[in-house]
Amino acid sequence: MVAALLADLFESHRSHLLSVGYRLTGSVADAEDAVQESWLRLAGARQSEIEDLRAWLTTVVSRICLDRLRSAAVRRESYVGQWLPEPVVTGLGSPSAPDPLDAVVRRQEFRFAAMVVLDSLTPPQRVAFVLHDGLSVPFDEIAEILEITPDAARQLAVRARKAVSRAPEPVADADHVAAVQRLLEALMSGDVQAVTAALHPDAEMIGDANGTTSTAVNVLHGADRIARFFVGLLHKYGIESGEELLRSVEIVAVNGQLGALVPERAADGRDPGTPRRVVGFAVRDGLVWGTYDIANPGKLTGIRTN
Repeated sequence: MVAALLADLFESHRSHLLSVGYRLTGSVADAEDAVQESWLRLAGARQSEIEDLRAWLTTVVSRICLDRLRSAAVRRESYVGQWLPEPVVTGLGSPSAPDPLDAVVRRQEFRFAAMVVLDSLTPPQRVAFVLHDGLSVPFDEIAEILEITPDAARQLAVRARKAVSRAPEPVADADHVAAVQRLLEALMSGDVQAVTAALHPDAEMIGDANGTTSTAVNVLHGADRIARFFVGLLHKYGIESGEELLRSVEIVAVNGQLGALVPERAADGRDPGTPRRVVGFAVRDGLVWGTYDIANPGKLTGIRTN
């Protein structure tokens, strides 16, 4: 009975813990693993010593995620090209079964562009910012997790806050949809000028494949350059018409906003095929400003379209 009650209490906090884990690591797999490990630690802990279960679990998940962040920082040193967070990809309709992470990423602070900025922080900065600004955890508790002084934790949060302020302001879903649809229609035409017009003049495009397939190794800047890259990529994979593009792309939600899923398509002689990839967008001034091409298979564990 006690074990069943404990399991029920833990499940009541699962969505919260997943949100903490995902925002801290930018990884669906790491967030889910951290939550599972927190359950194992809870099962072995002395329940009488836990005054606030939610706070205790948040601290445990944060410590686990800090270790994951430090490990990821080491992996990034040998990573090929750019590093993006893992997207959470869901169908546009109501899911057949409730997904706590899907519900979480519909909040503005989990939009993909916001997650990209978090990935630019150091592990201690990210922990300090997410826990304090996102969850109102006091700096003395954050300092214990990071093994530093409260003043040092406060300074980490200040520096992180300045970096996060560079993220584009969130736009209404309707505005996001209109801008992305305009870009997709331009891509269907194959007209470089039309694609350029659908992109913000200061647009940027970031690709993440870790050398597994074709994408931009460096960040691309400027509407014209990005438009030519897009059209060239379509030609590379034998997508020469709007109808072929429609058949090759599934419209999905990427971190709660309209994006695209390109399913894997095997080569068959004339057709070179396409690797599986997810494309997310950020909108500014009614135009697509950010494009995020995630093609590394290891970053596609958060696809939940069924």
